[in-house]
Amino acid sequence: MDIKLVNIGFGNIVAVNRIVAIVSPESAPIKRIIQEAREKGVLIDATYGRRTRAVIIADSAHVILSAVQPETVANRLASKDVSEEA
Repeated sequence: MDIKLVNIGFGNIVAVNRIVAIVSPESAPIKRIIQEAREKGVLIDATYGRRTRAVIIADSAHVILSAVQPETVANRLASKDVSEEA
């Protein structure tokens, strides 16, 4: 079974097959999703104190914050930056 991984910034890596959506954090519904995830304890902050630029929603209901633009993460998914682990 191959697990594909994508770098979401600062050496943080997420399994590609677990990603449901990559969205911008600007809208009110996304801000609400972030707050609810924080309250439930399923928020993963991978921004290293920087501004949140992308919100990654996983199939496990985890919400991952990234300091990299959503377009950059999507381009990494589409490019050869996605690595494969056995």
